[in-house]
Amino acid sequence: MIWESFGAAALGLALSWAAVRSLADRLPSARAVYLTGTLGALFGAFLTHSALGPGHGVATLIGAVLVGAVTLSLLIRPRGRRLTRSAAAQ
Repeated sequence: MIWESFGAAALGLALSWAAVRSLADRLPSARAVYLTGTLGALFGAFLTHSALGPGHGVATLIGAVLVGAVTLSLLIRPRGRRLTRSAAAQ
């Protein structure tokens, strides 16, 4: 479990680094992105390890990457569009 945790944290940092490099203009601060990616991957590893049990290291890391990617996707903001009020709100 310890090596799975280290691997999940490393994969979360790598995923965050790739997101910051490719989507820097649509994400909040890099610090928030790195923290979210790492914690998301650790939570994904914990969730997958709890569901599958010990002995599924590769599957646990795949689950960590998937949950880390989902949590990072929640941080993405719309591209340069300004929000407008709907006709009903005016």
